[in-house]
Amino acid sequence: MIEKVYIGTGSEKQVFNIFIPDRHANNILEITPEELEKENVKGIITDLDNTLVAWDEPDAPEEIIEWFKRMGDAGIEIVITSNNNENRVKLFSEPLDKSFIHSARKPLARAFQKARKDMGLKKEEIIVVGDQLLTDVLGGNLAGYYTVLVTPIVDSDGFWTKINRRIEKVIMKNLKHKGKI
Repeated sequence: MIEKVYIGTGSEKQVFNIFIPDRHANNILEITPEELEKENVKGIITDLDNTLVAWDEPDAPEEIIEWFKRMGDAGIEIVITSNNNENRVKLFSEPLDKSFIHSARKPLARAFQKARKDMGLKKEEIIVVGDQLLTDVLGGNLAGYYTVLVTPIVDSDGFWTKINRRIEKVIMKNLKHKGKI
């Protein structure tokens, strides 16, 4: 079972931990079924835009299709959870035959709870993967999941994400300054 790591003491510990991912990966392909099986992970709640594919690309590239297949072959469930609209998420997810939650309103807990319930797994058996501190990592941490922050696929973003990225830069600078990441 993957356990969350806590840094700091007292209220500092609580404040900073909500933004600190448990792990960082350059991309989702670095997350392998072999490592997940060793940690007894049976499910992934993953973001879509800039995590699986560039935010303005409609379809999964071949390496992502293969990644989904490898996870499926290992018995690892995946739910795509996005703040984007139904049409965007459905067009990406349906060809892959993957469950999805659109208009998730991350970092709120509702979508994370629904994804867990849909998979029929315990929190300890699930990881949350995404490219944003303010939605994916914050939401996953607040809901009690092990979180993995991936580097965004492209540097450009949609309108709301651009706003989040500015806030994230301030948070990241502060965390780096304090030696938290």
